[in-house]
Amino acid sequence: MHHQLQKKTTKKLLSNMKKLIAPSLLSADFLHLSKDVEMINGSNADWFHLDIMDGVFVPNISFGIPVVKAVKSLAKKPLDVHLMIVEPDRYFEAFRDAGADIITFHYEASTHIHRSIQKIKSLGMKAGVVLNPHSPVALIEDILCESDLVLLMSVNPGFGGQKFIERTFDKIVKLRSMIEVQKLDTLIEVDGGVSVNNAKQLFDAGADVLVAGNAVFKSDNPVKTIDILKGVL
Repeated sequence: MHHQLQKKTTKKLLSNMKKLIAPSLLSADFLHLSKDVEMINGSNADWFHLDIMDGVFVPNISFGIPVVKAVKSLAKKPLDVHLMIVEPDRYFEAFRDAGADIITFHYEASTHIHRSIQKIKSLGMKAGVVLNPHSPVALIEDILCESDLVLLMSVNPGFGGQKFIERTFDKIVKLRSMIEVQKLDTLIEVDGGVSVNNAKQLFDAGADVLVAGNAVFKSDNPVKTIDILKGVL
């Protein structure tokens, strides 16, 4: 009974989350990371997005557990940890201990999606599946009911600053339809090439969470840019 109540409460909490912005620390200034974390804390951003890259699943290496832990020590908002790594299951607990509130892992990197999602949830975190640009949303139809969120990559994962893949709009619309048919509260997150020029379109198409890296950190006024992305300016 308690579990059912907890599940209903979680669903209600998730259903209230709309038009969220998750600045990607991949684009932050690593020499002054605490400054950028404090900027996000004081802004209208909702989550911190942290891209973990292993140089195997994606052709780049970013940062790992010590950086997540350091960010957590200052962060006043949830840590959305995106694992772009092979064998993600091996690290769920370590990232939980480092401070992750949400973990997303790639459909393409996991053999047992259901088991992975259950493991993340059992560790007390929100769980999500990530789809690369080439992966159709139909692949996750049978796991949607277990997922707190689905992250659609709108660029090929590995590097910031890439051009947005327009096909993503169709994928968002299809995924939103699948979520509604199943009467779920699963969130749709979009990562890659998000800017002030396409944010409204992405939200209108059915996205709930936008990851923004260069758009925020390379702008003249990051705090104002976050407000523009959220549609409050």
